[in-house]
Amino acid sequence: MMQATRPLEGITVVSLEHAIAAPFCTRQLADMGARVIKIERPGVGDFARGYDERVNGMSSHFVWTNRSKESLSLNLKDAEGQAIIDKLLAQADVLVQNLAPGAAAGLGLSAAVLHAKYPRLIVCDISGYGENGPYRDKKAYDLLIQSEAGFLSVTGSADEPAKAGCSIADIAAGMYAYSNILAALIKRGRDGVGSHIDLSMLEALTEWMSFPMYYAYEGASAPKRSGAEHATIYPYGPFAAGDGNVVMLGLQNEREWKVFCEQVLQDAALTDDPRFSSNSRRHENRAVLRAQILESFSKLTAQQVVERLDQAQIANARVNTMQDLWQHPQLAARQRWTEVGSPVGPLPALLPPGVSNTWDYRMDAVPALGEHTDAILAGLGYAPQQIGDLRARGAI
Repeated sequence: MMQATRPLEGITVVSLEHAIAAPFCTRQLADMGARVIKIERPGVGDFARGYDERVNGMSSHFVWTNRSKESLSLNLKDAEGQAIIDKLLAQADVLVQNLAPGAAAGLGLSAAVLHAKYPRLIVCDISGYGENGPYRDKKAYDLLIQSEAGFLSVTGSADEPAKAGCSIADIAAGMYAYSNILAALIKRGRDGVGSHIDLSMLEALTEWMSFPMYYAYEGASAPKRSGAEHATIYPYGPFAAGDGNVVMLGLQNEREWKVFCEQVLQDAALTDDPRFSSNSRRHENRAVLRAQILESFSKLTAQQVVERLDQAQIANARVNTMQDLWQHPQLAARQRWTEVGSPVGPLPALLPPGVSNTWDYRMDAVPALGEHTDAILAGLGYAPQQIGDLRARGAI
């Protein structure tokens, strides 16, 4: 791969962040070459550091979202701590924060105050519900937003809702914060003016819920919870083979239905069965059709089912475990794994999605709490004795 300047080299991001949404946003900025200074509470740090100890003693969430950053331990309620963040913001391009509602403003870090002082600064505030409206001050965790956005109403089995197995509300918010910041940087390149981005987790996940919302347009019934099956397309979901292993498959149109009957089920007569003559009819009669598919698959191993599906060019997938994913042959073939440093030694890390032929991703270490404090303060002109005094009084 050609080594070239990464897209965001020369951009400095200051982040008052914890948990997932803001750290995921800023990690992606770091992936693209930005310098990300993560401000953490002295002695405590980002509380996601303590979520678990699954990665050689480190938190799985923290390792995922915090590589390639500099950790600065700083007490923002200390007068000198406030002076330090002012010095950092005077040199920064972006501030990202997801503190509790109103906390940043209480520290004098509202977008309005900062824009007056630093008109080129891009400020991105990430919150559960946005900076105004009746829900502004509500606490917002990922599962709570999944609930408020209606995700739980369409996910799970007929008997019980289920949350997503990863933090989709945080991920959605982090992704939209990231893309909005990139857009704001492009805009600033044209007009020289910074932007304020007010990004809510609820609005991010509601965007992802647009299909089921439109499906339920003007009071129509919403998609029913259907486990791992597609709610409105059939057959599209998991089917067990005779060896007990499960294959996921999906049909998208009538041509594929005909091929599926002829080549996979080897029962061409099903093609003309009026109960299955359209997706809507197959959806209505899914229990009967499911029984017939399972009867056909019971005579085959999962590998044989996959071979028939591949031969017929019907979309399919294995129902992989996490250990399967670590060993996935496609990721290995495309060389998507690398290593990053950490306080506990080298750790495997997945390269970010997207392969460029002109630059590579920044893949630096996951920082220890306060690891870069002395270096950052020295860069701001603080002498070693001053840094020692700040540490002694708990400002850093």
